[in-house]
Amino acid sequence: MNAGAAFLSLAPDFSYLQKHKNSNAPRVSRKIVCSNFDWQSERFLRYSNFHVLSVSSVSLESFGRRKIGRVWADVKSEPYDIVDSAPDAVKFLDAMNDVSIAEDSPERAFPWWEQFPKRWVIVILCSSAFLLCNMDRVNMSIAILPMSAEFNWSPTTVGLIQSSFFWGYLLTQIAGGIWADKVGGKRVLGFGVVWWSIATILTPVAAKIGLPFLLVVRAFMGIGEGVAMPAMNNILSKWIPVGERSRSLALVYSGMYLGSVTGLAFSPLLIHRFGWPSVFYSFGSVGTVWFAIWLSKAHSSPFEDPELRPEEKRLIISGNPPKDPVTTIPWRLILSKAPVWALIVSHFCHNWGTFILLTWMPTYYNQVLKFNLMESGLFCVLPWLTMAFSANAGGWIADTLVSKGLSVTVVRKIMQSIGFLGPAFFLTQLSHVDSPALAVLCMTCSQGTDAFSQSGLYSNHLDIGPRYAGVLLGLSNTAGVLAGVLGTAATGYILQHGSWDDVFKVSVGLYLVGTVVWNLFSTGEKILD
Repeated sequence: MNAGAAFLSLAPDFSYLQKHKNSNAPRVSRKIVCSNFDWQSERFLRYSNFHVLSVSSVSLESFGRRKIGRVWADVKSEPYDIVDSAPDAVKFLDAMNDVSIAEDSPERAFPWWEQFPKRWVIVILCSSAFLLCNMDRVNMSIAILPMSAEFNWSPTTVGLIQSSFFWGYLLTQIAGGIWADKVGGKRVLGFGVVWWSIATILTPVAAKIGLPFLLVVRAFMGIGEGVAMPAMNNILSKWIPVGERSRSLALVYSGMYLGSVTGLAFSPLLIHRFGWPSVFYSFGSVGTVWFAIWLSKAHSSPFEDPELRPEEKRLIISGNPPKDPVTTIPWRLILSKAPVWALIVSHFCHNWGTFILLTWMPTYYNQVLKFNLMESGLFCVLPWLTMAFSANAGGWIADTLVSKGLSVTVVRKIMQSIGFLGPAFFLTQLSHVDSPALAVLCMTCSQGTDAFSQSGLYSNHLDIGPRYAGVLLGLSNTAGVLAGVLGTAATGYILQHGSWDDVFKVSVGLYLVGTVVWNLFSTGEKILD
């Protein structure tokens, strides 16, 4: 027996790895093939109890026929099935190897709908959920006008009804974030849509029974919508690479603005033809259609999606390596960080003005600008339509600036400063205009610049702590919801004892406070891992 044969007799037998393999199929790196023993094979063996120290460039087939390359190996004596199982430590490696297999396999043509990036399917589904979210929320701001006339409600009672939504919305912000980070965003967001859709359908029934029942149903609706934003943040933190973060979030939040557009545009038409209860019945029913699509198409992370194309999986996981599931929340660490508090304070200041305009704008148009119900709904569409456009424009601008080398911190501060100072400036102009057209223009510009916040504070949760993105958004949005509760109710009180100028002055003051806090303490760097 010559030296080559003797050496081969001692070498490990890899032939059993090929027992299910078509001999004519292309050979790939994950299953260790003698004719393709490359660096990927060496890496895989290292993670599979085979500690390969060095492999020469001479293939194993050439043993016995040509000069034998030098091979040093420490091979365990007991057999280990490296094809059928793998340690938990190499889950990320397995995902990358799946991509390698697909790249080495013969190319096949995919229909265009399968070539559309799955991560953007997730973004579109989240955006449509937010469209339903604001449709079901904003319809009350239109329906409250005929409802208050029918039930003889005072401005203070109207403010109480408008703010009751935020009671439930406040309860589920942090809880929704914890739930999403632990069990995945798909379940949580699906639950939220079903819950708030049912509450929307029950609203007319509750109003006719009595005011306390209406307040409870509106609070229940807030419970469902309260989990939506934390769940969405959790999903996008797993699906979206850093370089696409601003525009993906902008697209999702533009769904909210388009939801406001849809609700404000169609609510007057439905009320005029079928009465105010029809708004709640029709809008609430649409949620069932969305839920059926969500169950079949969505997954909490790319690792759970069996239909995800390998090249897209590689793009996603290269910037989002897998982490162990969240089991405990490090509250002490989170609350000790100044950028977290910058998010909380800024979110409060931002939402005070945003929620006042969301809930009281139709009333402002009706009482101050003397628009009728139909005109109030139609003119309210313009600011929200502008927000849908400017949010996406801001997202593309922010991602472009980051790709050009500008730091994420600087980009977030620029975008949020626009989101604060723009609305503050245009709200101050409302007291100086004397025509409805100019007032609508100021409102439109105010909301349009407000939408740049999607590339500022709303994107920042994913920057500073992607693993706890749901919890961080739940935490900061709790402060934002408090602003909605206090601001919406306070507006009714201010209007009963003051004027709209007083309402806008409070919003402008908080915008300025938010600008200072944000620029002093925020960051775009990861501070939580």
